[in-house]
Amino acid sequence: MSGFDSSLVMQTPEGIEYVLFPAGIPIRACAWGIDFLVKALVILILLIIMGFMGEVLGIWFFFIVNFTLNWFYYVIFELLWNGQSPGKRIMGIRVVGSDGSPIKAGASFLRNLLRFADGFFFLYLIAFICMAASPGFRRFGDWAGDTLVIYTAQSRFLGRYSPLLQRHQAIPWLTQVPPQSPEKKLSYEEKQALLMFARRYPLLGKERADEIARNWASQLRQNSISNVSDSEYLLGIAHTISGLT
Repeated sequence: MSGFDSSLVMQTPEGIEYVLFPAGIPIRACAWGIDFLVKALVILILLIIMGFMGEVLGIWFFFIVNFTLNWFYYVIFELLWNGQSPGKRIMGIRVVGSDGSPIKAGASFLRNLLRFADGFFFLYLIAFICMAASPGFRRFGDWAGDTLVIYTAQSRFLGRYSPLLQRHQAIPWLTQVPPQSPEKKLSYEEKQALLMFARRYPLLGKERADEIARNWASQLRQNSISNVSDSEYLLGIAHTISGLT
């Protein structure tokens, strides 16, 4: 691992390990730069629109939209795009809770509210020092909102971490479960949830696992009939998406 990128091994209450890959300072700086250009482009468009408005109306329009842009740009995108602004999406990173869960509205608002502290006088020295000195490269806003900025599974920068990812997330015993094909397209979050269910299965027991899997399996099966239990059906899908076949 480089000095600017690392990994965090987390653990569920049941003792199941999973790994998160916090995004380092360089890639976050690139994402910030892209977002800065996007906001600058929006402001330029606003100035052009102002030219077609009256002086008073144009000024008020500019102030309102500029205020919204400066204070809610990241919040709106992070909530609509699953923790990603345009810059983060391009760079393959996203904001999540400190436990890897999707970011919540309150956490997003709080972490972005403190951007003014991180970028005091636009020097961003405070943010740099805080990120460089903290595990997971957290700035003040991340500590306040209890968030992390991590690489997404699709990130082209994640390839060097694949051995560590496989060590903590592989589920070798799934090869004993017949693979199943989901009848609908699964999102990234659904795939991760299925793999987490598979990791926890040995600790749950069959009855508890079937109880947890019942509603979910019925949605994935849709109109098909299968002779395997609900939990076995989900484990079979986890087998398929884990790449063990």
